[in-house]
Amino acid sequence: MAVIQRVFITLAFFVIIGTSLGVILKHNHSDGRDGRKGRKSNDGLLSFLVLGDWGGLPVTPYHTAVELSIARQMGLTADAVDAKFTLALGDNFYFDGVKDVNDRRFERTYETVFQATSLDTPWYLIAGNHDHNGNVSAQIAYSDKLNRWKFPDYYYNLKFECPSGATVEIVLIDTVLLCGHSDHDFLHKQPEPWATSSEIRTAEDQWAWIEKTLKASRAEYLLVGGHYPVYSVAEHGSTKCLVDRLFPLLHKYKVQAYLSGHDHNLQHIQTSAKNWTTEYLVVGAANFIEDSQIHLSTIPKGSLKYYWADTLKLGGFGVFQVDRDVMTFRFVDAQTGQALHGLSIEPLSDR
Repeated sequence: MAVIQRVFITLAFFVIIGTSLGVILKHNHSDGRDGRKGRKSNDGLLSFLVLGDWGGLPVTPYHTAVELSIARQMGLTADAVDAKFTLALGDNFYFDGVKDVNDRRFERTYETVFQATSLDTPWYLIAGNHDHNGNVSAQIAYSDKLNRWKFPDYYYNLKFECPSGATVEIVLIDTVLLCGHSDHDFLHKQPEPWATSSEIRTAEDQWAWIEKTLKASRAEYLLVGGHYPVYSVAEHGSTKCLVDRLFPLLHKYKVQAYLSGHDHNLQHIQTSAKNWTTEYLVVGAANFIEDSQIHLSTIPKGSLKYYWADTLKLGGFGVFQVDRDVMTFRFVDAQTGQALHGLSIEPLSDR
C-alpha cells in the first residue's frame, strides 16, 4: 500500500506541473558550457558525469519530469566537456528494482530516456536500496545485453589515466550490503542492520576488500562512491554504519571525495581528521527532489558547504574534470545548465 501511495503522489505532482514544464524543457537548456567552463578533454582533461537516484517510476510513463530534464542536460553537458563516462550511484529503478534481465524497465526508464549520442559512453553503476528490493543480479547481467551498461559486480574499482598523465581511481561499493536495507524514504530511519551470519560475512568480506583496495591505491586522485551517504543533513541523514567504519578509512587512506545519493538533493559537506580533508558530495537529485534539512544539527559543526533542493526546479547532477594539476567538481542545474557550486581538489603529492 505504501508503494502504491508513493507512486500516485508522485504521478499527481508531475501531472500538475508536467505540461508547463514541457515548454521549459524545450527552451531553457543551455549547451552545457556553464557547466561551460568545461574544455574538451583532448587538451589534457578527463571529464565524467555523476548522478544518483535517477530511477523513474514503476508505472507509465516510467520516468519523471526531473529525470527527463537530467537526461537532456546531461547530454548537452557531456557533449560540451567531452565526458568519457558516467557514474550512477544507485536507485536505478524505483521503487522495487527489476525482476529479471528482460524487464522492460531497462528500456523504458533508461535506454529511451538517456539517448543522447554523447551519453553513449560507459555507465558504471552500483545498486541502491530500491534496487535491492528487486533483482540486483539481473542489473549486473544486463551488462552482457547493453554495451554501455557497465555493472560488473556488487562492488568494484576503476582506474583511468588522464591525457595529461594523472591517474584516477574510483572505488564503487555496495552500501546496502555493508550497512543493511532501508525502504523508509519518508520515515527518516537508518538502514536495518543485517542479522544472519551469511549477511554479516558478506558485509565483512566487502569491508576487507575496501581497506585492501584503498591501501593499495597509488592514484593521484582517489574517489569512493556508494549509495548511502556518510554525512547528510537531509531526510535520511548520516549513515551511522558508514560514519563508524568508512569515515576512518577515507581519512586514513587519503580519499579526496566520497560520492553518494539516497537523499534527493545536492550537498557538499567537508570534514577533516587525521590531518586529511575529505569532501562528501551527495548527488541524489535526478528523479525526485526533497528539501528537508532535518538532520542539519547532526553533522560536524561548520561542515556543510553547500545545499540545494529547489522543488520548483528540475534536479541536478555532477561533473568532474581532471588533469595533472587539479580535479574540479561542480553541481549543474539540469533546468538551466548553469553551475550551482564548485570545488577544486589537488592531487595526492605522495604518489
